[in-house]
Amino acid sequence: MNNNKLDTPQTMVALVIMGVSGCGKSSAGQAIAQQLGWELVEGDSYHSQQSVDKMAAGIALNDEDRQGWLERLSLRLSQASTSHSVVLTCSALKHKYREQLRSAQPLGFVFLELNYETALTRVQTRPGHFFSPELVANQFATLEDPRLEPDVLTISATTELGEIARQVQQWLSNKTPASPIQK
Repeated sequence: MNNNKLDTPQTMVALVIMGVSGCGKSSAGQAIAQQLGWELVEGDSYHSQQSVDKMAAGIALNDEDRQGWLERLSLRLSQASTSHSVVLTCSALKHKYREQLRSAQPLGFVFLELNYETALTRVQTRPGHFFSPELVANQFATLEDPRLEPDVLTISATTELGEIARQVQQWLSNKTPASPIQK
């Protein structure tokens, strides 16, 4: 577990659960939101239909495809407050994507780290999701390591969900007195 300190005294009212497809963002996000009493915002539901269709067809999204999606997610993050905190699931693969999300709100990132083979197996066996297994390699090629950025907690994506939620809660409680956990 990488435990970076919050670089700003502002209250953290949002978390982004990030990583490649198959790392468990939705499941971990749900467990974390439940543990913290925060709202879960599923980033996949903010993709345009055109982007969903491309990914289902095995076509990787480019920066232009992602721009509208990131704008919608940033707007949603900007609506978070100390009385209504959110946990957002979002791949946030590139540094510039994370910076765009950071511009909306003081927030932290939980990076669910996973190796390629496990991610591929999970995506291949995941029922009812639009993401094509053919795109897993592209996700790893696109991923820019977030571990040295501020306010990033790195957790192995193979960690049990309850333990992930506990580690996140502990990380938040160690941030600053100005970063209360909303219950």
